[in-house]
Parts: sequence; structure tokens; C-alpha cells
Amino acid sequence: MGLSDRFIALRDERLKTGATVPDSLQGVSKGRVRAVLGGLALDKNQMLIDCVYALLDDETPSFFARRWPTNMKFSDGATTAMLACHIGFLQGDHGKHDREGRDQWIKPLRDLGGIEAVTLIDGAFVPGHPIAKSGNSSYRLSDDFVAILRAPEDEWQDLLRKWAAADATRARREFQAVAAEASKRLVGTGHASLIDASIEHYAKRFLPGYEVLYVDDSDGDRISDEERAKLARAGVEIKLDDPMPDVLLWNPKTDRLWVIEAVTSDGEVDIHKVKQVRAMAERCGKAGVDFTTTYLTWKDASSRQGKHGNIAVDTYLWILADPAKHWLAGSFN
Repeated sequence: MGLSDRFIALRDERLKTGATVPDSLQGVSKGRVRAVLGGLALDKNQMLIDCVYALLDDETPSFFARRWPTNMKFSDGATTAMLACHIGFLQGDHGKHDREGRDQWIKPLRDLGGIEAVTLIDGAFVPGHPIAKSGNSSYRLSDDFVAILRAPEDEWQDLLRKWAAADATRARREFQAVAAEASKRLVGTGHASLIDASIEHYAKRFLPGYEVLYVDDSDGDRISDEERAKLARAGVEIKLDDPMPDVLLWNPKTDRLWVIEAVTSDGEVDIHKVKQVRAMAERCGKAGVDFTTTYLTWKDASSRQGKHGNIAVDTYLWILADPAKHWLAGSFN
């Protein structure tokens, strides 16, 4: 009997008495899986959610050959084909999934360390895939990721933050999830909200050591008394004919300035603005100045740059909806 036939037989047997899979596995519901993956910006990948749920299955015996230990469970390690059948036959009615789709339902979490590669050798799973193209090459959830999934409701988010912070790739994923949620809340809220998000999410992550000197959100006086004091401490004097960027930051250690322009309708960092701010920075004796244009979404950026293409060379671009990286606009030499 082939693998698909064995899964179909198991499905049909279970349908006689109830559900093909329990509402929870190892005390973890599929809703919790979705919530945890949401903390890594992966909750829109239904196949990955189903894959993680399959790898929690400690109630289904292993589908490896009968000569291996009888107490071996599906969660101990499953091949891509086994996962495809579990997702397709036990968790759904759409049949076995194409194994080539594993890049969508294994790789994203494997890259983060939540799914680990193992191989069944002499009746025991060993780490990695040491034998090329082995039929026993499998996957399982890492212990620390299972611990997050199984943690109490008031603890799993803190565990996930610590787990994400321990790895740069995971940390980027977590940051992307947080900022993506912020971008949803900011849709249609206007220029001032994008300025706030640019400070809270972009500057905090990408500009360590920089202090906000002033924010021009057109609410009341353009420069408050508190901001005048910060500017004075930084040795920056803004005159009437100087540009007023949305956000001006300063690094006390390097004595460099950084300008952020948050664009909802216009106002990118263009060549004219670069020249103006550089002239001000030079007049104030600063070591230099850098620039970033921020948008809420890629659609906003595409709409503006498709028409104008006015972002200056050697300045940065950041998108709140895709927040884990920023881009430097280059040019041909």
C-alpha cells in the first residue's frame, strides 16, 4: 500500500468516529499556531500553519516502515511526502500536496530555526540531512519553538520575543510583523501618523545613536521651545530660508545629521532638498547629513516614483509595509 493510500485509509477510519485530526495537538490549537506565526509575519501562509500543526501530531503513529520502533510518532520526524499527505488528506479534502511546494510550507520556518532537518538512521532520528536524497530525510519542530507554542496565553508572546531576538533573521521577521500591524492601523490616517511611524519603527531600528531634534508635523509652532533647546545643544541653527524636513535627527558621537521625509502626497528627498540641507549642515559645522524618504506602502512609493522618479541618489528609501530593510538609491558611475 502506497503512502497516499495509507493516509486515505487512516482518514476514512477516523471519519467513522469523528474528526480526522483533534482540535488541539500537544495542547496547541491551530489558532495558537496562527497567532505565533503572526508574530513572525507568517500567519498568511495557511500551508505553513498546516505544516506546523502536522509536526505537532504526537497522536498519529509514524508512517515509516514497520520495522522501526512502534512507539515512534509523526511529530518525531516526517518526510516532505508525509507532511504533504497529512495536510492534504487529514487536515483537508484536497488530496496530497505537491512536494515541490515545500519552499512555501517548510522553508520559511526552517530558515528561522523553528523547523529543523532530521534523518532516520537505524531507527533513530539524527540532526540534519547527512545522506543526499535519502528517503528518510525528514523534518520536526525544534524544542524551543514547541515550547513557545505550548506556553500559557500570558507567556507565549514574551517567549517568542526572546526567541526572535536571539537570531537576526528571526528578529527581522518579528520586526516586520510589528510594523506591518502598525501599517494596517495607519491606512488613511495621514501624514502625521506616517511621521510617527517613521520615528517609532524606522529610526529606532536603523538609526541607533541618533536623537530626534525636531518633528515638523504642522501642528502648532513649527519648532517648540523644547526642540529649540535640543537644536542648540546639537549646534544646529535653522534660519528662515532653511528647509524644514519632517524629522531632523542628530548623532552626538559622530556629529552627523539625518533627515526623514514621510511622503503621503509629495515631499520626497530630491536633489534640491539634499543641496539645501547639506548647505545648512555645513554652515553649522556638522560632519555630514544623510537622508531617508518613507512611504506607507509599496503602492504609494510606486505611484509617486512612477510619475516623478525624484528620489535623490545616495539617499535611502523605507516602506512601512515592508519594514525590515531600507534601500540606498544608487546610480551608474
